[in-house]
Amino acid sequence: MRTVTLRRSLVALFAAAISFGAITQAQAETLRIGYQKYGTLVLLKANGALEKRLAAKGIDVKWTEFPGGPQLLEGLNVGSVDFGTTGETPPVFAQAAGADLLYVAFEPPAPTSEAILVAKDSPIQSVAELKGKKVALNKGSNVHYLLVRALEEAGLKYSDIQPVYLPPADARAAFERGSVDAWVIWDPFQAAAEQQLQARTLVDGKGLVSNHQFYLATRPYAEKHPEVIEALVEEIRAIGEWVKANNDAATAQVAPLLGLSADITRLAVERQSYGAQLITPEVVEAQQKIADTFTALKLIPKKLNISDVIWHAPATKVAQQ
Repeated sequence: MRTVTLRRSLVALFAAAISFGAITQAQAETLRIGYQKYGTLVLLKANGALEKRLAAKGIDVKWTEFPGGPQLLEGLNVGSVDFGTTGETPPVFAQAAGADLLYVAFEPPAPTSEAILVAKDSPIQSVAELKGKKVALNKGSNVHYLLVRALEEAGLKYSDIQPVYLPPADARAAFERGSVDAWVIWDPFQAAAEQQLQARTLVDGKGLVSNHQFYLATRPYAEKHPEVIEALVEEIRAIGEWVKANNDAATAQVAPLLGLSADITRLAVERQSYGAQLITPEVVEAQQKIADTFTALKLIPKKLNISDVIWHAPATKVAQQ
């Protein structure tokens, strides 16, 4: 009898040890999210709902800020983040560079949240007048495609301008100094330049581009943790619905995080779109057009197949609404 009792005790201790080890291992899991100074992820970070939800699964969340989409996706490519958000163009350049990424979800179009700006006293009145001029932009960012489309619409080639590739902070400094003739930029940098510098909008994305925001993950992480990806999409969608119903509250929450005034922040918040969805065939087609455009311009070295890098949810929780 004592032998049986001893065996049962040992089995119980062994099971407890395995359980403790599993919990410890789960607690060691960390979801690393890359974000920028705009969009729903800033609000999700401030809200804290994702952390609470994933804590129940033993998963911590680590947030890392990036100055732009290309830099964020480089972080994704080298393995420093697992998930992040960018505009339309960065994933195309990242895929061309061999990044093992997957498109997870997208926000509805927000064409007015990016624009080509000129100084308030600039003599330039149209995109056509940018011929031969210096134009600042973050290479491979969402505004890169806006610039290409705007030039095309004005009858110019990309080679007709002098692109000056700078991240947002450096581009703003060059713009303020007058070292460049125009600046292609997105919110909230766009809103800040409009209100603080009285920068004039030459053209925004309306009628030219969709300016979708995309959520992307590394393929290894998405395939290993589909339930986490599902939770992310659900929480992003939920916070987006909250913003649409609580614009003032969202502005008040985001403004101090961005270090911007409420007026500037509200403008950026209002121009952003909300309502995350899983990737649709129409969006794949639109991204394919962007990829083909940059291939034709020889800004990426090979033809891409966007459909090769789309994540498909294994469950129905985040199915299209």
